[in-house]
Amino acid sequence: MMHLFGDPAVWLPVVFAGLMGVSILIYVTLDGFDLGIGILFGGAPEPWRDRMIAAIGPFWDANETWLVLAVGLLLVAFPMAHGTILTALYLPVAIMLLGLILRGVAFEFRAKVEPEKKRNWDRAFFVGSLMTALSQGYMLGLYIMGLEQTPWTIAFAMLTAVCLAAGYALIGAAWIILKTDGQLQRRAVRWARRAVGLVALGMAAVSMASPLVSPRIFEKWFSVPEIILLAPLPILSGVVLAGLWMVLGHLPDRNDRWDWVPFAGAVSVFGLAFAGLAYSFYPYVVPERLTIYEAASAPESLMVILAGTLFVLPVILGYSAFAYRVFRGKATDLRYD
Repeated sequence: MMHLFGDPAVWLPVVFAGLMGVSILIYVTLDGFDLGIGILFGGAPEPWRDRMIAAIGPFWDANETWLVLAVGLLLVAFPMAHGTILTALYLPVAIMLLGLILRGVAFEFRAKVEPEKKRNWDRAFFVGSLMTALSQGYMLGLYIMGLEQTPWTIAFAMLTAVCLAAGYALIGAAWIILKTDGQLQRRAVRWARRAVGLVALGMAAVSMASPLVSPRIFEKWFSVPEIILLAPLPILSGVVLAGLWMVLGHLPDRNDRWDWVPFAGAVSVFGLAFAGLAYSFYPYVVPERLTIYEAASAPESLMVILAGTLFVLPVILGYSAFAYRVFRGKATDLRYD
């Protein structure tokens, strides 16, 4: 094995960092539209909520699998980083878990209670979704700030919390545009246009703060030729956001030929933002404290874990692809009879 691939202590941490990164990106994209639709519940008229739930009903449990996979990979592949990160982020992690539990319970109970009590569970679904999104955005902000908790870093984390929630609202609205039609689809277009501005603000804030926090990131961004290689990311992000804003101004179209474009644009925005963060923080798994090589488990352990991951990952991908294929097309009215 060493003859074929070189030193496992070098390439295995990179492989697991890549697997963990891909899992986080897929989670943020897929469960992002679940959470976004939950956030949009707060401004949705009651007659539309069943159809919004129908748009995510077949997918939302499977989407959360990617969060479990990402956290599991962090625990087994980078145990030192797992302990450091979760210790620093204990409170927002606890809030996120409470939010996930609340939205999961509300999702099930709203379908089983009397109509007059359904509104309370709809509120719980909204609150749980918002708690989860805000806590994830807060954790992202503190992570970018090197897990330091000062008035400045907490204020920045609060900004990223709001902007990530707006990002989830954007991709949730884009999913509604893709999966519905009529008045709900038109309302989703307006929701998406409102969210684009906050997403742009969040990306700009992260882009300005990251090099200021770390001299290493500053050097990585603004030295030559690195600045030339990195330049396409912010340029493409700006182009995609501007294009998304313009496309939303012309939707919905008569034949729904372009209803997929907002979702594709939102996914592209998330992907570009993630690529920028990955480039900035590599090789650190805990900013400026632990590299992936320092935090990694023993190569022998990673090799065993890799064998299990290569079995589990295709199963999750296959199940997800099958579910999305079976339930493709527009969501119909939700019925429980």
